[in-house]
Amino acid sequence: MLSGTGSRCTSRGLQVTTINRRLSTLRSLVKLANTHGLVTWTLSVESVPAPPYRDMGELGREGFRTLLETAGAQSGPKGLRDVALLRLLHDLGLRRGEAVRLDVDDVNLERNWIFIPGRGRSQKKELVSLPEPTRAALAAWLEARGSEPGPLFVNFDRAGKGQRLTGAAVYHIVSWLGAKAGLAVRPQGLRHLAIATALERTKGDVRAVATFSRHKDLRTLSRYHDNRPDLAGTVASLVAAE
Repeated sequence: MLSGTGSRCTSRGLQVTTINRRLSTLRSLVKLANTHGLVTWTLSVESVPAPPYRDMGELGREGFRTLLETAGAQSGPKGLRDVALLRLLHDLGLRRGEAVRLDVDDVNLERNWIFIPGRGRSQKKELVSLPEPTRAALAAWLEARGSEPGPLFVNFDRAGKGQRLTGAAVYHIVSWLGAKAGLAVRPQGLRHLAIATALERTKGDVRAVATFSRHKDLRTLSRYHDNRPDLAGTVASLVAAE
């Protein structure tokens, strides 16, 4: 009855992690119902395997530059906000949930650092130095926003003007900018591109990249290795070198 559930969900655009989380919830509910004799059957649908991040879609280094140009072409503070948001999502590999939890007090331009909030409420914030392009984008946005305490990224829409951006709003902003630039882009794609680039430019230093991406399990990063260009050819050259 539930065969093909994973493929139908992925065709609807759901993330693999979302699909597996929902499947886990369903399995737990059916197991509980079975234990109490409410049903006589069990749910044996397996989780959907996470694919390797081989394809960044249309977003590559050139695509990211195009995305920045599209965001910067917007007039007024909105363009400055979107450029700073894109920079953080890509340059620091932020998850959109991390980006929307940032407050103005988390940024110190004089000392050139930012505090990245942990994924859970109990997790401590992580201090990270800002690359110069990221710092410049944040400085421009904060000058337009003002330094008053509160959320770093605020909404410009009429309904929620001045309120903290939500994860859904970030998804919409990135997708809209991508469509305007002729690209298919999601916030997670910016993070994937950043991690793949980091692995390439550190020559596969998984531990260093795990610190950058805030992955606790190093095995997770193995899915990004296939994004390094011509990895097999690079290894072949090293093997053949005399």
